[in-house]
Amino acid sequence: MDVSRRRLIDLSVTLENNPYTDPPPLLPRIDYMDHQEGWPEMAALFPGLELEQLPGQEAWAAERLQITTHSGTHMDAPWHYASTTDGGRPSYGIDELPLDWCLRPGVKLDFRHVPDGHVVTAEEVQAELARIGYQLQPLDIVLINTSAGEVFGLPGYLDKGCGIGREATLWLLDQGVRVVGTDGWSWDAPFKYTRERFAETGDASIIWEGHKAGRDIGYGQMEKLSNLECLPPYGFWVSCFPYKIKHASAGFVRAVAILPGE
Repeated sequence: MDVSRRRLIDLSVTLENNPYTDPPPLLPRIDYMDHQEGWPEMAALFPGLELEQLPGQEAWAAERLQITTHSGTHMDAPWHYASTTDGGRPSYGIDELPLDWCLRPGVKLDFRHVPDGHVVTAEEVQAELARIGYQLQPLDIVLINTSAGEVFGLPGYLDKGCGIGREATLWLLDQGVRVVGTDGWSWDAPFKYTRERFAETGDASIIWEGHKAGRDIGYGQMEKLSNLECLPPYGFWVSCFPYKIKHASAGFVRAVAILPGE
């Protein structure tokens, strides 16, 4: 792709104080300081400085965050899924995820039409690839467009959209895919529906089944993406380098799609 002629689409959500982006125990909190509230910090670092000496009598603005590594658009690492991966090897954190995985051609699979709580199968993934006429290549980044993306930040987001099951996840990984993403809150089906199925069946294997596929093959998984409906099925690249946090289960991502220019 000629980078001098390209179009960028932001695939990341905005981190904000919003009660609908995460379950209550996991909600991020941002405390804002304006240019006057930042004055005590600046004064402590520069003894003798008077506020009147600063242009506009303004110090600095800043924010303090109370968040998890899974707040906002982020990428999960194998350590999030289990203590071991890839045949029993110790799982690696987000700081060890290969950078070569994070700037690759992207493929968008559209599952906005399936019911909320549906668990997508390998056969359905294959059918969607056939529909768009694309054959996966090793290290392609696969993005799942669900019905959740259109209601991010609104009531009901946590229970919206479909999930990708263990079978489908392993099929993608067997094709050489190592980074995937969704505009839903989770790669798996919304927990509401999994809880209902578990209550009915007692089958624990359905809990977090897509994530747990990472015990077999390590992979990076993005959640809470946005604007996937703006992407073509393929013909674009994805940049999704995660923040480097020592042996962390996830890292924040400013995911961006890179498309050919007009």
